[in-house]
Amino acid sequence: MSDLPCAIEADALSRSFGALKAVDGASLRVGHGEIVALLGPSGSGKTTLLRMIAGFERPDAGCVRIAGRLVAGNGSFVEPEQRRIGMVFQQGALFPHLTVAGNVGFGARRADRVAECLELVGLADRAGDFPHELSGGERQRVALARALAPEPAVVLLDEPFSALDAGLRERLREEVAAILRAAGTSTLLVTHDQSEALSLADTVAVLRDGRVEQVGTPEEVYERPRSHWVAAFLGDADMLPGSARDGVAECELGRFAVGAELAGDVHLLVRPESVAIGHRGGREDARAVVVGRSFYGHDQLVELELPSGRRLRSRRLGFPAWHPGDHVSVWIDGPVTALAAQEPAGFTAR
Repeated sequence: MSDLPCAIEADALSRSFGALKAVDGASLRVGHGEIVALLGPSGSGKTTLLRMIAGFERPDAGCVRIAGRLVAGNGSFVEPEQRRIGMVFQQGALFPHLTVAGNVGFGARRADRVAECLELVGLADRAGDFPHELSGGERQRVALARALAPEPAVVLLDEPFSALDAGLRERLREEVAAILRAAGTSTLLVTHDQSEALSLADTVAVLRDGRVEQVGTPEEVYERPRSHWVAAFLGDADMLPGSARDGVAECELGRFAVGAELAGDVHLLVRPESVAIGHRGGREDARAVVVGRSFYGHDQLVELELPSGRRLRSRRLGFPAWHPGDHVSVWIDGPVTALAAQEPAGFTAR
């Protein structure tokens, strides 16, 4: 394990604008060479948190350290240009009057760094072009090269793909992740796009109302959300009522191992991809009737009604086709998470 300090340490940061508390005691860590996604809906405070780390906003409370150096808090405040950070904004924000090489070299500390960074982002042959001669994806890669040129301790990306069309956005984020990993860069990515965060990041921090609701690997936050809100925010999910005792929860789809700390009434979180259907007719299988179907070609989302009248969804391959009125066996073939039974704020258990 490395003895180096974290690339970013943000501790108990708060920031208010009048009566609005945009960030409320949020803490965050980014390890060396790690890509962390700060994920949350609009208005959750993620951009304000990023701006405090960058130095564009002064925190009302809390501390920020970059590579172990205190840059905000305890009476200290270091200006953004002195924090060794690289920034990539939503629109790239390139200088239109400078060439690609001129943009990348604007903050570079050594002359050969421009060629290195353009090679890294795959644009070595476009050094003499101007921003208006580039595609949207190329401009964002230039913006990334410019952020990397000063050899920063950390790169901050603020919704860098949101202005691009869907196909380009998906290709570019894969390219950017590969570039950042090749460079060994510590990265904090702000996004409201769940698939972007889950597919790119080593760690996902979910922000809600200015507070960090959960931090973990993409698999942890998706498969084992800590709250109904996180479960609903991170993708399709259905809840089934059940009861737990001695580390086992039981519902109408069967018995499942859960945390031993849970007892009594629970809600069992089931993702559609964990719900299998077919005609196998095993003795332990529940029965259901298909009441709806959305076909997407490569897959289909099938809505089922259980004998209790409760509904849940199953995401299957595009074949075989299921249709309303089909009677099927249904069983769980994937993770199930138990949450303490409560009235789920903003979540409708189906």
